[in-house]
Amino acid sequence: MSSLSVGGEAWTLRNLSNHAIESDNSRAEDTGSNTVEPSAVPQPSKAYQCLLVFAGFMMTFHVIGINSIYGLFQEFYTSPNSNIVGAQGEDALVSLVGTIGSGLTWSGSIFVNPLIGRVQNIKLISMGGAFIMSLGIFTASFCTELWQLYLTQGLLYGIGSSMYYFPIMSLTPAYFDRNRGAAMGIVLAGSGVGGLVLSPVFHILLTRVGIRWALRILGIWNFALGIPISSVVTKKHGVAATAAGGTRSLGALLQAAGNMVPVYFLTTYSISVLSYSSSTGSLLLAVNTAVNSAARIGMGILADRVGRQNTMILSVLFSGVAVFALWYDSDRVRFLAFVVLYGILAGGYNALLPTTITEIYGVQNYSSVNGFIYFIRGLGALFGAPIAGVILGSHQRGTRLSGGMLSNLNVLKSRYNEVAVFDGVLLLTAGVCVAYVRWLDARDKGGWTWKA
Repeated sequence: MSSLSVGGEAWTLRNLSNHAIESDNSRAEDTGSNTVEPSAVPQPSKAYQCLLVFAGFMMTFHVIGINSIYGLFQEFYTSPNSNIVGAQGEDALVSLVGTIGSGLTWSGSIFVNPLIGRVQNIKLISMGGAFIMSLGIFTASFCTELWQLYLTQGLLYGIGSSMYYFPIMSLTPAYFDRNRGAAMGIVLAGSGVGGLVLSPVFHILLTRVGIRWALRILGIWNFALGIPISSVVTKKHGVAATAAGGTRSLGALLQAAGNMVPVYFLTTYSISVLSYSSSTGSLLLAVNTAVNSAARIGMGILADRVGRQNTMILSVLFSGVAVFALWYDSDRVRFLAFVVLYGILAGGYNALLPTTITEIYGVQNYSSVNGFIYFIRGLGALFGAPIAGVILGSHQRGTRLSGGMLSNLNVLKSRYNEVAVFDGVLLLTAGVCVAYVRWLDARDKGGWTWKA
């Protein structure tokens, strides 16, 4: 075999070939450090997976849990007992406070996810978010005018909750495969449990210590709980950039807008139209969130077996059907059925969205697509409830409507029927968009499969 001398050392052609291969492998390892493939991501222990799921459950417990009980804030701020000047009967203006907060929780992903990519210690993002979120709740206790609530319980709370929410939500799905739907179902079930617990607790605080101290206690508790939860976030995944399709974005926008309307107006409807007491209205909201919590876990388990996209489509479509069938022109019996059934159905989309994004776009693209989709969802949340409030108009609870003297309760009920129609159309259209995305995904993958 021929040989040559390099630096006094004889090298055969085999030596040179082996050296070239080793050199290529070395360069591949060097360049590979900038691109993280899904298979290259180190998988954590089962103990860490369990800890991550528990941390996610507790995080949604108080982020989405607080968002879901804003109906109690709205009922108080628009009531004759309100501490906010000019808020009585102004459902549209007051609902905007809650939609700014919940909308920014999601749409804040547009700046939080890039921040996650740049910051090495991402637990600092989550901790900072818990502090800003809690500060927004605490400072809202000093507000006397609506614009002040927009800045505190709306803007500050929303920015902080987004920074607190997305580090865990961006991390969790990549650490699961076969049981990803169940894991995310458990994480997002925390929102329902949070609403179940926080609704009666906040109502008790409101009646015993008043709105100002109730907000202060809630803010302090939120920060105390947020610190240990944020400490769990210790790792991050490299992700590639991509864009979500227009139809999926439209579906996310409409579903978020429609999903928020019953949550915000459930309490006011039960008190104003059905003449329930405020404590019963609070209880109905708690029941809705409790059912929603259990349904998210059930939807996740079901989705792992019959298909995540299939389950999501049925969830969105039937939630729209429930609005038309049970909320529109409802009496007490039908409304109670709506509270339960909507709680079951509405949780499906929220629980399955992260896993569906992973299924369609891949784990390596999850963070970027998830950030964009949740930004769109935040925009949807911003317009859904305020437009419903505009449809409802300004009024005093069960007595006086804008533009007149004492009016029949049927006039107020007819306005709520218009709100129900608006909400049902949003949800059904969102369901059609989700179904169309299902068809597009099957086409792009080369053929239809029943489980998807």
